[in-house]
Amino acid sequence: MNSPHVVVVMGVAGTGKTTIGPLLATALGVPYAEGDDFHPAANIAKMSAGTPLGDADRWPWLDAIGQWAHGRAGLGGVVSSSALKRVYRDRLRSKAPGAVFLHLAGDRSLIEGRMADRKGHFMPATLLDSQFATLQPLEDDEAGVAVDVSGTPEEITQRAVASLRRLDS
Repeated sequence: MNSPHVVVVMGVAGTGKTTIGPLLATALGVPYAEGDDFHPAANIAKMSAGTPLGDADRWPWLDAIGQWAHGRAGLGGVVSSSALKRVYRDRLRSKAPGAVFLHLAGDRSLIEGRMADRKGHFMPATLLDSQFATLQPLEDDEAGVAVDVSGTPEEITQRAVASLRRLDS
């Protein structure tokens, strides 16, 4: 990328936001912020209990991520956020108008397998169906790209960097 965008790494649980986000930030030479760290304790407790978050749960979380992204405007940064609905991405853009989105997308069975293999994360695989039901992929008028999550983290990151660079050309 030629300009210092804030990149929001988005997608359903298990797509690799927490893995790809830091690798992307390193490749772009900008800081990374883990979106899960912006969740209030009540949200984590709710998800840990297997209860999907509603919009009211997400607004303060999205606002906190948006504030971080706003603070990085013109400097660049990478932050993760599921950003599953258009309205959530619009909320983030209202705080950080220059943000671009990297949608990590992939086959449900691949993502489910990755969720089953991960240890110590508060989001149970039982919520994957609700994530896919909520997901609204990027629309043509949204600044961003979708990248397939098959392959190694390094391969996914390379595809992401190349796709994001094409946005600037």
